[in-house]
Amino acid sequence: MIRITYVTITYNAEKVLQRTLDSVLQQDYPDIVHLIIDGASTDATLEMVNDYIERSNAANNGHRIQMTSEPDKGIYDAMNKGLRSLDGDYVCFLNAGDFLPSSDTVSRIVAAADHTGDSPQCDLPAVLYGDTNIVDADGNFLHPRRLSPPEHLTWKSFRHGMLVCHQAFYARTDFAIATPYDQQYRYSADVDWCIRIMKAAAKENVPLLNLHTVVVNYTEEGQTTLHHRESLMERYRVMVHHYGHLQTFFMHCWFVLRAIIKK
Repeated sequence: MIRITYVTITYNAEKVLQRTLDSVLQQDYPDIVHLIIDGASTDATLEMVNDYIERSNAANNGHRIQMTSEPDKGIYDAMNKGLRSLDGDYVCFLNAGDFLPSSDTVSRIVAAADHTGDSPQCDLPAVLYGDTNIVDADGNFLHPRRLSPPEHLTWKSFRHGMLVCHQAFYARTDFAIATPYDQQYRYSADVDWCIRIMKAAAKENVPLLNLHTVVVNYTEEGQTTLHHRESLMERYRVMVHHYGHLQTFFMHCWFVLRAIIKK
């Protein structure tokens, strides 16, 4: 049976965490591990997680939940802690506030990944990827994510932007463990991580699988964030690193032109 591990990074997340926990708790698939990597929260986050653990145990649903709470050096340091704790077949980083859309989401993901029910990990796709819906702060549907996954994803696809949301990207654990987040990036290490996972898969000729279904509801962020400009500049650096200066420059010229045309 394929094991899916979710990693949720938390720090003082009491306002948004409940729907994330509930969406995993409600999954009808048994072989789920949920790693909650907390950065020493001082609000009610830890109490919420302890209650979640009690409810999951009482449900006898087969899920296993592990929580650690200690200071970290930022979100990507916390994500690397999650990678070091992995077992099973696939990992997905599910942010606090984001949630799985239905109780059979994981069952459908696993069914698509493993038609035989007993494939060894080496025969499983390197990445499972799906669609994303955008929700508001209350979890209400707003619209599908503007960037949508291509039918055949490769590491070169991200030249056109991050076509697959980080939370809709399920990496096979052997690839994930071998590819820690690069902490030189403060805001866009997730983009770099996905590209490097896909590069490694291409090198070993392991396919990526389009799930053709919505696998996550992503909470819409404000148009202007505290580090929005720095994030954009860093993402540009990531793209230059993987695709070169010229290709990245001309693709960004196209992004600007496309935005003007759409107006």
